[in-house]
Amino acid sequence: MFCEKCGAQLPDDAKFCFKCGTATSAGAAPGRSSSSSSSTAASGPTLAPAGTQELKCPSCGAPIHAELGEMVITCDYCGSSVTLGGTGWKEINKHTMLSLKVGEREAALGIVQGYLDQGFFHRHFFEEAKLEDQKLTFVPFWVLPSSASTTYQYQAVATSVGTTVGTIAAGALLGSALGGGRRGGGFMMMPILAGPVVNPTRSATISGQYEYPIVAVKAMSQYQPKDYQFALGDRALFDRKSIPQGVPILNGDLGEDAAQHAAQAYVQELQAEEAHHKHSMVSNLQCHVEVSEGELLHVPIWYFQFDHKGTKPAVIVDAHSGRVIQTVG
Repeated sequence: MFCEKCGAQLPDDAKFCFKCGTATSAGAAPGRSSSSSSSTAASGPTLAPAGTQELKCPSCGAPIHAELGEMVITCDYCGSSVTLGGTGWKEINKHTMLSLKVGEREAALGIVQGYLDQGFFHRHFFEEAKLEDQKLTFVPFWVLPSSASTTYQYQAVATSVGTTVGTIAAGALLGSALGGGRRGGGFMMMPILAGPVVNPTRSATISGQYEYPIVAVKAMSQYQPKDYQFALGDRALFDRKSIPQGVPILNGDLGEDAAQHAAQAYVQELQAEEAHHKHSMVSNLQCHVEVSEGELLHVPIWYFQFDHKGTKPAVIVDAHSGRVIQTVG
């Protein structure tokens, strides 16, 4: 087979000319090959140097145009993705997705209503709010395996308080006995503090494993989950054909390196919150986080913006699981 535009000789199953990027007759109906890579490495060898504005898809040869600022791009024809790193553009070998299960607007709004109206003081919140904006998109997230270990010190407040209270109670009984049980006997018993006045300091360690998601679009920071896990057991290799016509598939402008640093910071925050939840008066907290190479995950997301008496609450719904995402902030 030969390219109709430049005459280059091509394989019989080529969908695009690898020389000029023109679509062939075999590539007239865009689709994704079932032989997509599922390597554990996030990206492959360098395809083009940094600064390149146009390159060819490593899977089908279609032209890929990099808009200003984009660092994660999904091919419009086959669904393969590339990312811009320190050494240039690379193919993302592990690109997965979650299927769209809550595709109807009314069903998504029902989830939002249940979320906004929960609790006695929030009744009729949904009815009183005005819906200002809504959209359904497939949003890219970097999913980064992270392991964390945190050591810290804390004051054993409960032990010290319990000792003091017990001592006061014992002192009261002793005072009653010495005073013969008489009222107004004039005897005053001062509490006897057993042990040191300063609370004893103890050490503890907590650890955790995370598959932490980082939204790959900087302008969508309000989509960033805090302590939320997508149903990763349901994910499948990215297949553009399974996404309903008209639902946008977003590219990203946050590279994997930056996403790894963000994941490290968020995991440290989760570890610190867990330490403070377990104990009070936490000090000398030291957290070590290791972040491994991840994958690109496209998730169907409903976004709703409301106006409620001058406030502008936004609700993000995971359109695969049907759950509201608890976001950062």
